[in-house]
Amino acid sequence: MPVNLPAGVTAEILPGNVVKVKGPHGEMSQKVDPDITVTIEDNQIKFARPTDQPRHRSMHGLYRALVNNMVVGVSEQFTIKQEFVGVGYKVSVAGQLLSFSLGYSHEIQMLLPAEITAEAPDVKKGENPVLVLKSCDKQLVGQVAAKIRTFRKPEPYKGKGIKFVGEQLRRKAGKTAAAK
Repeated sequence: MPVNLPAGVTAEILPGNVVKVKGPHGEMSQKVDPDITVTIEDNQIKFARPTDQPRHRSMHGLYRALVNNMVVGVSEQFTIKQEFVGVGYKVSVAGQLLSFSLGYSHEIQMLLPAEITAEAPDVKKGENPVLVLKSCDKQLVGQVAAKIRTFRKPEPYKGKGIKFVGEQLRRKAGKTAAAK
């Protein structure tokens, strides 16, 4: 299955079997296993494997998916939204520095990598604060979002903590009245 290049995205194959993709939101490169043959024709990136061995089949799918994620990232960017559920939970963004107020005795600060942009839209009354992370690198933005989530994971009784927008949490029933 070839990877289609949308308008505004260019790709080239560099020596050493490196695929470089450039688009409106940045540029990325990925080294591909030497067994996999990569060609660019008719605005498509095509991958071919030498045999049907399990190793070649898995490498074929892996590098096709990685290059496809690069193309999608440089053309549209990946977005992850996280919601801060809890009384007094806040997040503020100052450039690449994030400050979290999560019910601890101190404020947590985190410096974002240069490839990621963050924004915290204004909170309306009755809504939870939301942090929006954007990047052309799917793996990096997912890793940073997972790190932020570790600061205060959602707990199963009230659901307080940092969760992804749209995530369904498994809730537990609390204690019931004492037996007579």
